[in-house]
Amino acid sequence: MPSGAALPGPAPGGSGPGGPAVTDWYERTGRIAALTGAGISTDSGIPDFRGPRGVWTEDPIAELLSTYDNYLADPDLRERSWRARRDNPAWGAEPNGAHRALVELERAGRALTIITQNIDRLHQRAGSAPQRVLEIHGNMFDVVCVQCDYRATMAATLERVAAGVADPPCPVCGGVLKADVIMFGQALDRRTLIKASLAAETADIFLAIGTSLQVEPAASLCGRAVAAGADLIIVNAEPTPYDSLATEVVREPIGTALPVLVDRILGR
Repeated sequence: MPSGAALPGPAPGGSGPGGPAVTDWYERTGRIAALTGAGISTDSGIPDFRGPRGVWTEDPIAELLSTYDNYLADPDLRERSWRARRDNPAWGAEPNGAHRALVELERAGRALTIITQNIDRLHQRAGSAPQRVLEIHGNMFDVVCVQCDYRATMAATLERVAAGVADPPCPVCGGVLKADVIMFGQALDRRTLIKASLAAETADIFLAIGTSLQVEPAASLCGRAVAAGADLIIVNAEPTPYDSLATEVVREPIGTALPVLVDRILGR
């Protein structure tokens, strides 16, 4: 989800335009950063948001569920949100070949950071080390109170919904509960943004996978990576605002295209 937060300023260094030349981008041996969006999870049965069959494309009202001020102000919207969380296909989803391809990079010893816009935790379930995954938009498996420090699991909170509490309040202060997800109008966590910015600015290869690159500040990581000397590789079905900066743009299905790219990086 977007926010008004700005990324921290660029870090010094990086390979830059004057760095050592390589024949092809996939021969670069330095750090790799992967920005992943909803498109990487569609093969797992989780629809994206802005694609031709996306959640917001087919039901524009659904986007309201992700707007913080509307969520706080409208109890009916919150009730609909709890039902949507209960029915989210991510509960039964399994990682696909694209998630597993990134695990292969990590297990091959490449310095990899995954910056994900997704809240489904399929990267971790595929085997990516949790410390290598930056969840810049949070996750759907935890619940927080907007007024106090109360936290709970989504599963436990949905049990309250199933018991008939359509909009469960915080059991400590009575405040509004929400998924631990960054909604439209909320600021992203600054520490996570700093880590994401550093990963982009120190990468030799920056992969943008399954993201429309329309949500800021995450999308601007592409520009920051290129400015610091990275090769930008975009894997997405639809054009993005950053295609002109990319070394390579891949329009093939992500579940098959990303394993091929990983094989190239690993020299297989």
